[in-house]
Amino acid sequence: MLTKKGKYGLKALVYLAQLSPSETAFVADIASKNNISKKFLDTILLELRNGGILRSKKGPGGGYALSKPASEIFVGQAVRILDGPLAPIRCASKTAFEACDDCDHPEDCQIRSAMTEVRDAIASILDGMTLEELVSKTSSTSNTLDVLTHSA
Repeated sequence: MLTKKGKYGLKALVYLAQLSPSETAFVADIASKNNISKKFLDTILLELRNGGILRSKKGPGGGYALSKPASEIFVGQAVRILDGPLAPIRCASKTAFEACDDCDHPEDCQIRSAMTEVRDAIASILDGMTLEELVSKTSSTSNTLDVLTHSA
């Protein structure tokens, strides 16, 4: 499940992806535009910067920006940086496998097998979706909502 940290991180990335490549944004601006606590967002953006997705600059004209084009940033990478492995349970994780205490043979476990399929489906979607695509989904949803609310 996507945590609030993951959700807020994606909201901040969508916001930053909509800026021109030379623009930066201050944490306070991103937080207020997305209804996120500034203190919480500070931590999230630092993790994304340390994970290589964001760059930051101090002083006048400073703030945060994407470290590369939105078309080169995959949603799965951001989610893993903020929330850890995509697998719903540890024994189904590729990167953070941990055997369950109650399981003597994880390779034969039907639950692990099912959760591995879930992990693969989630990874397939998130690792194939760029931030650019996420922004376009957001834009088309907003446009649809605008049309619906104005015609009512």
